Amino acid sequence: MQHDEVIWQVIRHKHCSYMAKIETGIFCRNPYNVTGICNRSSCPLANSRYATIRDHDGVFYLYMKTIERAHMPKNLWERVKLPRNYEKALETIDKHLLYWPKLLQHKIKQRLTKMTQMRIRMRKLALKTREKIMTTPRRDIKRESRREEKAIKAAVLDKAIETELLERLKKGIYGDIYNYPELEWNKVLDEEKQAAEGVEVEEEEEEPEIEYVEGYEELEDEEDMEDFSGFPSKMSDFNDDEHDSADEEEDDDGEEQVVIHKKGKRDSRKSDDLGKSKKKKKRVIVEMEQEDGDVIRTLRTAS
Repeated sequence: MQHDEVIWQVIRHKHCSYMAKIETGIFCRNPYNVTGICNRSSCPLANSRYATIRDHDGVFYLYMKTIERAHMPKNLWERVKLPRNYEKALETIDKHLLYWPKLLQHKIKQRLTKMTQMRIRMRKLALKTREKIMTTPRRDIKRESRREEKAIKAAVLDKAIETELLERLKKGIYGDIYNYPELEWNKVLDEEKQAAEGVEVEEEEEEPEIEYVEGYEELEDEEDMEDFSGFPSKMSDFNDDEHDSADEEEDDDGEEQVVIHKKGKRDSRKSDDLGKSKKKKKRVIVEMEQEDGDVIRTLRTAS
């Protein structure tokens, strides 16, 4: 038979494993305690008729204990799931604790209110992004720095070796190498292709553009000049006569003479002597007169 007063006297004045005494007061660490304070009305061990609320992964449950199940520790607590809606949860508490003490009902409702507020705050904090400060020991920092320095040196050395080997390969020092690394060889080929494509693109860009310019005026001027030069003149007839007489003289004598005209007094003297030595022949001068669109040619002999 369970006696609540005897249990309380033993727990309070002798020993309780859930009791926590601090400067501000005496508290209870039992998970079924409604208020968390160690006193006669809030102790779940010294009350045969007791009720509380507990949280399991964000879901609230109403726990109830009665004296009729005290002899069955397996089925000592009756559990009822509370809805997420605060008002419906209060209605469920009123329904199951209708004939229970009013003070206990009030404490359970207060616990429900506090736990609901705590759940709301937890959700808000989970949505916020906060900085997390992580501490690293000095040994790890030094070890990482040494590893970085070694890796940088190794990378520089590998790059220098690669460039030197590629230069020697281009110069033809090694001749035909058949076991050359395929990745590096393909990389070099790709770089050469890209360079060639870049040169081709530059050449294509440097091609001159074709421009079209009007040239009718110049052509018309040239045609006018050709038409103008088509008319015969006295000087042209005179020159033609001279050429004809010179050809006749060359045919008669049977000799070919080449005369080179140069600037200076000596050339002019030589040309005068040659002119005197040649035989004077009669030349025909053609005179043209234009009257009212008709052309009249007159022939005149000159000694």
